[in-house]
Amino acid sequence: MFTGIVTDIGCVEDVQSLKQGVRFKISTRYAAESLAIGASIACSGICLTIVERGFKQEDSNWFVVEAWEEALRLTNLSQWKKGTFVNLERSLRLGDEMGGHLVSGHIDGLAEIIEQKNEGDAIRFYLKVSRQFMPFIVPKGSVALNGTSLTVNGVEESVFDVLIIRHTLEMTTWGHAKIGDLVNLEIDQLARYAAKLFSLKKEDE
Repeated sequence: MFTGIVTDIGCVEDVQSLKQGVRFKISTRYAAESLAIGASIACSGICLTIVERGFKQEDSNWFVVEAWEEALRLTNLSQWKKGTFVNLERSLRLGDEMGGHLVSGHIDGLAEIIEQKNEGDAIRFYLKVSRQFMPFIVPKGSVALNGTSLTVNGVEESVFDVLIIRHTLEMTTWGHAKIGDLVNLEIDQLARYAAKLFSLKKEDE
């Protein structure tokens, strides 16, 4: 599990095609010894498993992850190339602060940035998603976009907006986001469970 609080921006150093997947080498400021082989790591919101790690230089190490059919189909992984920046978060440990909201790293689909407006030092992003996700996206609710825990502001039909403050713009890849970008969407787990319970209640009536 994760919290949606990005703690590093990684850079894709190499991309290799596998028989039914893709292998990514990503540089990071995380200490290599803190990246255990077999550990989970969120890469722009996608829960992936570290299969290799190593030292590059004092302030830049690297790790390798592999992605397969399901992840490639539901996420923006197919657009990653050498030089792509990705939001990173190591998995939640017992006793860690819950700074955002519970995030599984299992992406539901993609959201497209269709508009952005500068509001002082912040930027408001408008995103369009498949209508199937809209019952789970509500004003003041949580959503994870490219691994970042954000609060939904307005909702209208298949579009919702989030306001991203300067600190988040500087500490994540959102500072480089632009109209037309596809970002990884994970709906709030609590909203998903609430909707399921409601549907079961309706069936029992």
